[in-house]
Amino acid sequence: MPQVDRFMGFRLWRLLFFGFARINIIFHSFTSSEGGSIGSFMHEATSAPTISFYDYIIVGGGTAGCSLAATLSRNSTVLVLERGGSPYGNPNITYLSAFGGALLDLSRSSPAQRFISEDGVFNSRARVLGGGTSINAGFYSRASDGYVAGAGWDPRLVEESYRWVEKAVVFKPTVRQWQAAVRDGLLEAGVVPYNGFTYDHLIGTKIGGTIFDGDERRHTAAELIVEYADFNRLTVLLNATVQKILFTTRGKERPSAEGVIFKDAIGENHTAYLKPGPNNEVILSAGAIGSPQLLMLSGIGPMGDLQAHNITVVMDQPSVGQGMGDNPMNAIYVPSPTPVEVSLVQVAGISQTGNDIEAISGRNFTGGYTMLSPQIEMISAQDPDPRALQGGFILAKVQGPLSRGYLKLKNKDPNDNPLVRFNYFNNSIDLERCVYGLKIMANIVDSNAFKPFVFENYSLPYSPNDTISLERYCRLGVRTLWHYHGGCQVGRVVDHDYKVFGVDALRVVDGSTFNTTPGTNPQATVMMLGRYVGVKMLNERIDVSRKSDS
Repeated sequence: MPQVDRFMGFRLWRLLFFGFARINIIFHSFTSSEGGSIGSFMHEATSAPTISFYDYIIVGGGTAGCSLAATLSRNSTVLVLERGGSPYGNPNITYLSAFGGALLDLSRSSPAQRFISEDGVFNSRARVLGGGTSINAGFYSRASDGYVAGAGWDPRLVEESYRWVEKAVVFKPTVRQWQAAVRDGLLEAGVVPYNGFTYDHLIGTKIGGTIFDGDERRHTAAELIVEYADFNRLTVLLNATVQKILFTTRGKERPSAEGVIFKDAIGENHTAYLKPGPNNEVILSAGAIGSPQLLMLSGIGPMGDLQAHNITVVMDQPSVGQGMGDNPMNAIYVPSPTPVEVSLVQVAGISQTGNDIEAISGRNFTGGYTMLSPQIEMISAQDPDPRALQGGFILAKVQGPLSRGYLKLKNKDPNDNPLVRFNYFNNSIDLERCVYGLKIMANIVDSNAFKPFVFENYSLPYSPNDTISLERYCRLGVRTLWHYHGGCQVGRVVDHDYKVFGVDALRVVDGSTFNTTPGTNPQATVMMLGRYVGVKMLNERIDVSRKSDS
């Protein structure tokens, strides 16, 4: 039986609490009412009361959590618990030219928490309000129509939700020389047709959107809160690390989420409870690493693994943590004889062979940029010509992928990374697609459009006509674009309304529910998903209210 209803005395007090409407100030005594100003809606978790009550508790103020919170706050009280800090005031987050700085920050306050998968690949998970939108390369591209249909989503609401996001945080990039050469090189390499500027996922070459504006300043998912939230109903707490979800079986046929326990920055415990009501819920939006990890820490997961960590089992659910995928990425670095602009991803080639081709350029790529390609380390050590480190990367990402791994707890500390294995190239089709991607990159470098940006003596780090060489480079040079997903997949852990199977009042809304990556880059669809599910939840609440009034 789950560990529930220990504190019976407290629960009696809790019931009495709701009889005193005059004490309503406790609900939001620390919530700002200054709607619309950046920063006014955020509070350190140290300022939170020991006990508080809300209609919705969202665990994770990331890419999905922010859009979900902004939506639900329109007619309900919402608490967002973000384990990281603010995205504002950190130049490594704000400015395009500083991209990568957050990923290289290994401090405990870093907006990116590094982990190394069991495959041996360096990776990162966001630890900041706005989630991955605060530390990524900014490219914005929707999921394909086929992906939307396969997910069983309502196309009309999907379209409305994408537009809701795009109105607030998405821009058309200015394409300069390097990105234009990549675009034209893709077309020469046969990644056709040219689809121009579009958010849509279409076979061929296109210019996509970006969350960097014309002044090269980043706009994160946190600005969806600034733009759309009702600040009289919303509380956002920073540096609030959820320890576990609380469940009750009292008067229930099965376990029901009733709140969470979280720690603030100085280690003090706080408890947030759901107010009584049929539509009030806890929603996990902690990402593909955090959401399955928190389900397990709360007693939902494979029974044997939970018992091995002395975690009381609420529900044996073997699928939690399974189906983990990360799109393998391989890159080549191309030194340029002439200076190139600083650019992140603007152009995407979407091939029929299962590849997404992208590029970045224009800064000193020493140091941490070995996270993109092992070439940098060799060039830095061997070539004294400073021009050798001006240029850019061409990246090939395998769509899907088909290879699958798992996530397991390492310990019971939610601050620590769990054990994750993605099993890159475990499925031979992923390896075949990687080989195709390397060939496309070779053709771009060899194109007429790219000649001004390639030294005459440049040589690829693999032989494009040697399958063994190509496969070897795929395996040894595999990197990540941080598009990992799975662990709480639809149909295995949650239903098509994102409700967790076997328990009540608990959903998961983030990339952990995906079976494959949507589009070239997932952030557009993850932000859309938060809005999409939020609208459906609003409508559910309205329907229940109408029924009770009639």
